[in-house]
Amino acid sequence: MPTTLGGVPPEPQELDPASWLIAGGRPHGPGQPLSHPITPASTFEHGGDRIYSRADATETWDALETLLGGLEHAQSLVFASGMAAVAAVFDQLEAGARVLLPDDCYHGVAQTAKDWAAKGRIRFDRLPADDTAAWQERMTGADLIWLESPTNPLLSIADLMTLCRAERKSGSILVVDNTFLTPLRQQPLDLGADITMQSTTKFIGGHSDLLGGSLATRDQHLVDRLRTSRTLLGASPGALEVFLTLRGARTLALRVDTAESNAKELAAHLGNHPDVSTVRYPGLGSMISFDALDADRAAAACRSVRVVRHATSLGGVESTMERRAGTPGQEHLPAGLIRLSVGCEAIIDLWADLDQALRS
Repeated sequence: MPTTLGGVPPEPQELDPASWLIAGGRPHGPGQPLSHPITPASTFEHGGDRIYSRADATETWDALETLLGGLEHAQSLVFASGMAAVAAVFDQLEAGARVLLPDDCYHGVAQTAKDWAAKGRIRFDRLPADDTAAWQERMTGADLIWLESPTNPLLSIADLMTLCRAERKSGSILVVDNTFLTPLRQQPLDLGADITMQSTTKFIGGHSDLLGGSLATRDQHLVDRLRTSRTLLGASPGALEVFLTLRGARTLALRVDTAESNAKELAAHLGNHPDVSTVRYPGLGSMISFDALDADRAAAACRSVRVVRHATSLGGVESTMERRAGTPGQEHLPAGLIRLSVGCEAIIDLWADLDQALRS
């Protein structure tokens, strides 16, 4: 679509998302820098729109929230980490609230639910992400419905279109953790979700050099409540982290395309490898999980990679892998399961490295 001319910055609806990622949230006009400057300020002189950054944000925060919100045609709020964003959502719950979680979801979310339940603050149930009927049955009594699709790390797929439009109680909040697919591959708000969550530490930032999180919603009441929670919980992102996230997000479309292309090819190769028993890949995105023949072989493969990095986290330009059952709280997973975050290296080098590591 045509870009607005005449010195007026473009609106997100005027551009393809790949163009918006580069053009959105930038200073615009004669003499303005092409890179949004960092604003490392905690307080401001009285008389303006800002007083204290924890409550009033900074221009750098505004730029990142404009960029991320534009991707989903919503309002975005940025946080100090993905878990800080999770905490802000849980902060909306009244005592005794009922929560639904996938039985396979990010372990930090599951641990938060367990901790709150142990203190008597909530009750929660966990359901298979792909059991649509079970979710529909329970949603009518839930105050918070937390969905992941694909799930972390088993990559199960939920029927988001059906679940986001299913009957639920008045005042309930339906959240989709969209970290694995990003708004470039999935738009849960369009399907009827109330909030989408991103760990911007991962694909949005994309360079394994920051912690951050974000929430997006089209509900102004939720925006106000979540912003208040961010302020009172002290979940404000740092100036440098926001600047790095903004800079990293400019290349999100390029990185997602390259990593996804690599992942599709690697998933096909892994499916034919004699030392791999199961491959899970949903057909899009750049996350793969696969099972080595046993735990010892999985651990040995992770120790033997040279191009792929043996590390936790995901979504960076570099490929990373680890045996997830070796992570505290993840012991219930298949013992030989390896979670592979595919990066942007040359596919020939990635496959050669994985092949030699598995054969080790």
